[in-house]
This record gives sequence, structure tokens and C-alpha cells, in this order.
Amino acid sequence: MQTLAQTEKNGSWLTWFLRGVLVLGFLILVARLFELQIIKGDYYRNLSEGNRIKRVKINAPRGKILSRGGEALEGFDFAHITGYLSEVSREELSKIDSNCVEKGPKKLGQIVGRGGLGEYYNCVLSGVDGEELWEVDSLGNNIRNLGKKEPISGKDLKTNIDYNLQKQVAKAMQGKIGSVVATDKNGEVLAFYSSPSYNPKEIASALKNPNLPLFNRVIGGVYHPGSIFKPLVSIAALESGKIDKDFKFVDEGVLKVVTLYGDFSYSNWYFTQYGRTEGEVDLIKALARSTDTFFYKIGEMVGIDSLVEWSKKFGLTSLTEIDMNGEVLSLVPSPDWKERVKKEKWFLGNTYHFSIGQGDLALTPIAIHRANLAVANGGKLCTIKIADVTKCVDLKLKADNIKLVKEGMKKACQAGGTGYTFFSWEEKNNGQAVGCKTGTAETNQDGKTHAWFTVFAPLDNPEIILTVMVEKSGEGSKVAGPIAREIFDSYFNK
Repeated sequence: MQTLAQTEKNGSWLTWFLRGVLVLGFLILVARLFELQIIKGDYYRNLSEGNRIKRVKINAPRGKILSRGGEALEGFDFAHITGYLSEVSREELSKIDSNCVEKGPKKLGQIVGRGGLGEYYNCVLSGVDGEELWEVDSLGNNIRNLGKKEPISGKDLKTNIDYNLQKQVAKAMQGKIGSVVATDKNGEVLAFYSSPSYNPKEIASALKNPNLPLFNRVIGGVYHPGSIFKPLVSIAALESGKIDKDFKFVDEGVLKVVTLYGDFSYSNWYFTQYGRTEGEVDLIKALARSTDTFFYKIGEMVGIDSLVEWSKKFGLTSLTEIDMNGEVLSLVPSPDWKERVKKEKWFLGNTYHFSIGQGDLALTPIAIHRANLAVANGGKLCTIKIADVTKCVDLKLKADNIKLVKEGMKKACQAGGTGYTFFSWEEKNNGQAVGCKTGTAETNQDGKTHAWFTVFAPLDNPEIILTVMVEKSGEGSKVAGPIAREIFDSYFNK
């Protein structure tokens, strides 16, 4: 049994322990109050304010993409020009576009352009969002407006696109798979169409389409150009002095080559299809009739190294600088390329194929268009622009050589040439001359060929240059030619 003294001692100890606990609790409470009131007072005050103030974003309207005449370009016929809109992705959140730092980081729910001019000129077209501040009650109901920051609208973008021409191009390409590009003589884009197109507001269905409507064939597809490459080979042969206006070649239907590896034959399309020959051919007739054997021979005379150099001069190994993302480089093969990539030597037959736009030569429609534009406009290689100013470099080609090639392209559109859909052009257009070139490019896919047609008018001072390509559809004269004529009829009778 505890003594009275022991009991009093234990009670005293418990009393002091409880007092200590109370003092400690008081100190903790004071410290917590000090933290809440003094140290974090501003933080909680602002948090409280935020709970009763609601920020409402006001979306800034995007600028419109306009034709040269001021019409808005919205919908199916203009999809690859304008692109489409969507919200920023998770990866894009909080990132700043270096082209418009002043517009700040991308925010949740912000709308941006995808593809076409909408993406390339997003900084121009996008505005700066505004907001309203509202005081709200505990249920989130608006009590009073505390202020408003007005949004800043994006700027409109005026393009070089001819509205009516673009509509006609879309109509002419309905149901086709291919591309059309039209420019003026300085490279300003009048029409730009990849077929099939798509509805910019129905991207989900476009993604399921096996014909790949979102794929921009004008700048992203590479194809054998076939005979629309021949005007460039003609310039190379003339400028290098290998041929002149008096050069003649006798077409016998087939050009035979005897080598250590065997005997090879390279035929002309006229002989292959009809069993007939052209006889004596000069450059003008060779272009008008698209005589393959003639171009085999002059390609051999020029040589592959020089042909590659001339391809570079015509811009085929560089981008056109079109104001649109997604342009790919064309492929201009060379002996070095073949050795490096295919581990094979270059043979004369490779040069023959190159000279008629076949073999490994694979060009984007926009690239071959620009190259032939340099022939049509008198020897100026221009950048290609849809909404910007173009720049042209003089290739310093001899005027007589340009004139000779253009004469051959004129004859191609007259009776006896390959561009039969334009035989009546001069008669129906007050004697206005037109230059053209057909192209039928083999694909090694069940005998299918890409159909090409390039045409410009007026001949001496072109107002418009047009290139049409229809994938795996047949001959250029029969498939692409009628499309080109329909477009030209609409344009010149506007």
C-alpha cells in the first residue's frame, strides 16, 4: 500500500505533466495561428478570393483565309489549302510558338490550325483570348461583373488563290485521285487541289477513307513524271551545245544497245502501240510527238552527270519554298546515288529511262510544275507561294533555246501533236497560242500509268500555267488532257 507521501508525490507529477501538455498545445495553436495569419495570410486570402471570383474565357475569333478576290475559303473545295482546326494536344500544352512569342503559351481548349495555311500561318490567324471576371456565391451563381478583357481577333490572310478557278478545278477532279496546281508566271498559286479532298469538319471519317484524302499529293506525293520531263531535257541538250535547231534524228521505232551484259531494246511509244515510226525528227517534232527514241539519244549525248546538274538548276533537288508544311524532296537519281543506295552501277539504259522521265526519277507535282514554269516564263526559277510574295532567279537561258522548246510545246497542242484536246484552242480563243506537253508515266504496277498534262497560255507571255496529274489512270492525252481543257475553258471564258 502506498503511503500518503507517495500519493501526494504521484499526483504532483501528473499535475505538472498535464500542465505541460496544455502549455505545449497552446504554443502549437499560437504557432499555427501565426502561420495562417502572418506567414500564409496572403495565400489563403487570395485562395478565398479565387473561390468567389470566376474567370470566363472569351475565345478570340480566328482570321479568315481569303481568295485574291476576297471570298472566304471554307469547306471541301479548299481543304488542302486551308487545313482544318482542332484543340491543342497534351504535348502542345504550355508550349510557346517561337514565331509569335507575344501570344504566350498554348492553353487547354485552345484552337489551332492543322495542315495547309491554317497551320503555316497560325500565328497570323490566331488571336489573343479575352476573359470576364465574375463574383459568384457559394453555389457558383453570378453576382456581379468585376471586369472584362476584350479578345483580340486574329488577322485575315489574303491569298493568291483564284476562287472561281479553284472551284472549277475541284469540279473537274471529282472522282479522280491525283493533283492539280496552277500558278501565274511568277509562281503565285492560282489553284491548288489534291484529290480526293475532305470536309475539314469531318476529320474522323476522312481518316477512315482508304483513298487517303488527308494526304496532300501536290507537295507530298512523288511520281515518275514521264514525258512532261522532256522539255527540261531539251533545254539541257540545247544549252550544253549537244544539239541545235538543225539537229535531226531518224526514229526507227526501237533503239538497240549491244553490251557485254546482253542486247537491249528501247522503243518509242508510237511503235509499241501502233507499230509505226516517226522517220526524221527534229526537236520541235520530237516534243510535239513525244518521240521517246529522240530523247534517248539526246540524253545519251548530254550524259547523266549533266542531266542531273540541269535538274538541280531547275530546282528539282530542292524544295519549292511553298508556304505550307509537308513538302517532300523529289528524287533525282545519279550514278553515285545508285551505287550508294542500290549497290549497282549506272548503265546507259538508266540514262535512257531518266531522259523520258522514267526509271528512278520521282518528282512531286509541285516540283515538276515549277521546273516547267521556268520554261514557260522565259527562264526564271521562282519560289511557289500561296499567300506570300514570290522570288524569281534568272537561269540565264538563251532566248532562242526557250523559243524553240516553246514552239515544240505549241505544236503538241496542234493537229498532229499528242495534246489533241487542245487542237481547237486557237480557233476558239481568237488565235491565242497555247503550249502543252503530255505525259504517260509507267508505274510497274499491272501496266497502270500516271496521266500527266502541263499547259500554259498565252504562249509568249503566260497568264496561267497548269499541271494536272491523275494517278494510275491511263494516258496523259486521254485522261489528264480533257481535265486541263475543261479548266482552261472555264478560266479564259470567265
